[in-house]
Amino acid sequence: MTEEPKGFESEPDVPSEAGEEQPDAAAKAAGSADEAGPAAPAPDGDAKELTALRAQLDQVRTALNERTADLQRLQAEYQNYRRRVERDRVAVKEVAVANLLTELLPVLDDIGRAREHGELVGGFKSVAESLETVAAKLGLQQFGKEGEPFDPLVHEALMHSYSPDVTQTTCVQILQPGYRIGERNLRPARVAVAEPQPGSHGKDESAAEQKADEEETGGPDEG
Repeated sequence: MTEEPKGFESEPDVPSEAGEEQPDAAAKAAGSADEAGPAAPAPDGDAKELTALRAQLDQVRTALNERTADLQRLQAEYQNYRRRVERDRVAVKEVAVANLLTELLPVLDDIGRAREHGELVGGFKSVAESLETVAAKLGLQQFGKEGEPFDPLVHEALMHSYSPDVTQTTCVQILQPGYRIGERNLRPARVAVAEPQPGSHGKDESAAEQKADEEETGGPDEG
């Protein structure tokens, strides 16, 4: 009985299977390449978007600064307007009060004369004192006293005389008191003034000089 020669065992066709798997691997690689390809430009896109956002932020900041400056300017103008209105209101009030009190000055003069003559009694005294109190509350102030130096800014000289008892022009009699409200003079004080006697000032200076000379020389010369 003849034996059949043993041949080589059949082996699977590896190359053919590898060849079949290669297209799948290539397809996967290609797919990966396709996926990776479009994603590459992403950083450039983010940078552009960030730049655009920064530009918008700068615009918003600029607009905010401009609006803030406008608001501050409007607020300053409003504060100035309020100060002007308040100043004008105070000025109008002062003028109105001054006009009212000016009209009352003759009445106050009559009250003063009545007081000097002892006629301020009874109900008239109460009314007069109430009127003076109201005038004082409105800011009315009386000025002008005997013996004070004459000041043409606040005094009006109605009478003039000479006196050896004064060394400068002096108010020796108050004919009508002056009145003011705040820094505003409503009426000057009407006064009688006295000046030093002509030549008396020169005599006083000569006497003072002679006395000084005597003190320096030790007294008058003896004969």
